[in-house]
Amino acid sequence: MNSDMGESFGHFKVGNDKELMKYITSANVACGFHAGDPKTIHQTIQFAKEIGVAVGAHPGLYDIRGFGRKEMKVSPEEIYNDVLYQLGAIKAFTDLHQVPLQHVKPHGALYNMAHKDFELSQAIVNAIYDFDKNLIVFGIDGGELLRAANEKGLKVAREFFVDRTYQADGSLTPRMKPNAYVQDPNEAAERVVRLIKEKRVQATDGTWVPMDADTLCIHGDGEHALTLAKAVHDRLIAEQIELIPIGKSIVE
Repeated sequence: MNSDMGESFGHFKVGNDKELMKYITSANVACGFHAGDPKTIHQTIQFAKEIGVAVGAHPGLYDIRGFGRKEMKVSPEEIYNDVLYQLGAIKAFTDLHQVPLQHVKPHGALYNMAHKDFELSQAIVNAIYDFDKNLIVFGIDGGELLRAANEKGLKVAREFFVDRTYQADGSLTPRMKPNAYVQDPNEAAERVVRLIKEKRVQATDGTWVPMDADTLCIHGDGEHALTLAKAVHDRLIAEQIELIPIGKSIVE
């Protein structure tokens, strides 16, 4: 299980990272472009080390005002440099705390843009590859980001969103739609167990979509993040499904 974390900025506080970390195995730490500041990055990685949660980088578009969720017109060269810069910021603090950097998960609009744009995905993947060839790339199964990562020879992890609903084509329901979110803890836990055991998820139109995943995401800034994480965590334990950091489950 993973969660987007370290997304506070200055006096603006987002999420409850320290409590949420009790129920996950990997943290995607904001790198300062869409959220996160040096103090927040430092504290988040320190929390992760104390609890035993693996650390990954969560680079986004340079868009603090829009929390990295507004699409922007950017060139592959810009994205390459921006992602490389953000990886360096996180690595400074993981080195300080002697914590391995495990993975990279693009944030928000960058994640969604890369899912559909192979050239943009190549820029992200090239930055990751040039920085550290051992990093795992998180993305949606069947998307351009994971295709680019596979072609480059990087390890990948297919991601399922615990707190979001899906469309019949396997894409996420747009956030502006009223049925975009899963808010009921029992429903979230049931969807996850079905995904793991039956490799499918029910779309908003009632159809069943074939789907498989290596890691489960809960957005740390979500209103019900802590409740959902605890419900899913406890249900998986009850089902005797082991929770481990993605780096221990992905084989080369």
